[in-house]
Amino acid sequence: MNIGLVAHDSKKKLMQNFCIAYRGILSKHDIYATGTTGRLVEEVTNLNIYKFLEGHLGGEEQLSSQIMNNQIDMVIFFRDPVKPRKHEPDIKNIFKSCDMNNIPLATNLATAELLIKALERGDLEWREMYKL
Repeated sequence: MNIGLVAHDSKKKLMQNFCIAYRGILSKHDIYATGTTGRLVEEVTNLNIYKFLEGHLGGEEQLSSQIMNNQIDMVIFFRDPVKPRKHEPDIKNIFKSCDMNNIPLATNLATAELLIKALERGDLEWREMYKL
């Protein structure tokens, strides 16, 4: 499965820790991430990550495009809900794209852990029929 990762600056350490904790599960899948998030996760986990541009430089648009083309099966987006972003429309496009294509989306640690455990159990295999 193809997993998309994004984290706002204040959540990047959380993303690193999450990926360290679930490295064994993530290593069995293809990981795509916005530039800085991907680089930071790669440094601490040694996972191979396909990196887009940095989020605010177009990486979120690149990820959204992959989602719209049904090339991503799950997204974990640790966002900072308190600080507004100049590129908020790009963020909303990711959410909209996930909703339109039935792609599971986690925006906080609790939901991310539920999704990653579901992925491990094989509960997300239904996504394969969307790719046919």
